[in-house]
Amino acid sequence: MSGPHQGQQLVTAGTALSEASAAVVLVHGRGATARSIVQMGAEFQQDGLALLAPQAARNTWYPNSFLSPVEQNEPGRTSGLQAIEDAVTEAEEAGIPTDHVLVLGFSQGACLASEFVARNPQRYGGLVALSGGLIGETIDENEYEGDIEETPVFLGCSNVDPHIPEERVHVTASVFEQLNGDVEERIYEGMGHGVNEDELAYVSSLVAPLAD
Repeated sequence: MSGPHQGQQLVTAGTALSEASAAVVLVHGRGATARSIVQMGAEFQQDGLALLAPQAARNTWYPNSFLSPVEQNEPGRTSGLQAIEDAVTEAEEAGIPTDHVLVLGFSQGACLASEFVARNPQRYGGLVALSGGLIGETIDENEYEGDIEETPVFLGCSNVDPHIPEERVHVTASVFEQLNGDVEERIYEGMGHGVNEDELAYVSSLVAPLAD
């Protein structure tokens, strides 16, 4: 497809794709950059792991809240999903199987990452959604079908996040359980909108067996 985020730079770091045994696709938040979320990836980088970060046009994947009606966030939402798919495909074409590709996003990127895995069900190396959830004004769990084959799914969020209602995190967890995900949901008291050490440690535990 051709959309606002197609043709943007794919930032890479870590082990070269041609030599990597696993990859993490990193999806940045609103107003951030691919380079900034690659810096987060350095927290769990290890030998054999490639980092791939697509860049949103004007640093924003879609214009409105993820709780808005879906059509109000088009074409950015669909173009962003394609950008993630393109990054996953790049890893696959380099010889990294999808079950060794983990998709991670923060904030707006976490919403997009969640949506991507839920809409493209198969076995992934993992899904990490830090301060995010599935996109839409409401979530109809019956709309999500398929099997992610016990893909590890980590959802981390504050109970007082100003952008992400706790209930949406719970609903997102329920959808991924329905899709046969191995779901770990952690709600942090009073954290606000950010990433903490516990979350980074959990991501490291997911990445380690993929890159071995």
